[in-house]
Amino acid sequence: MHRVVHFELAADDPERAIAFYRNVFGWSINKWEGPQEYYLVQTGQGEPGIDGGILRRREPTQSTVNTIEVADVDEMLRKAKDAGGVVVAEKMPIPGVGYLAYLDDPEGNTFGIMQMDENAR
Repeated sequence: MHRVVHFELAADDPERAIAFYRNVFGWSINKWEGPQEYYLVQTGQGEPGIDGGILRRREPTQSTVNTIEVADVDEMLRKAKDAGGVVVAEKMPIPGVGYLAYLDDPEGNTFGIMQMDENAR
């Protein structure tokens, strides 16, 4: 079964969002050293839950996106499209992490699919 492994929170002002989540929930949030402005969120250790990220909002309606781990992004893109999903961002490498793509489900909800691969470049 495929599970949600990551969330993303879109923010007009990432620093303001970071301050909010740190102050309210005590989350540890650090800037990612990758090529984009992105902040890694650690929500805890040794307890149920997932970690995520905060990014600058690209579209006015962009909100929370959950990412689901899959064994093969290409296969899942085909399967999702066959079931009525729409690809909104094609497969892309996330250096040192894996391959990521974004889709909308038939109801217009955006989600990500991630194939883990530390060799992704």
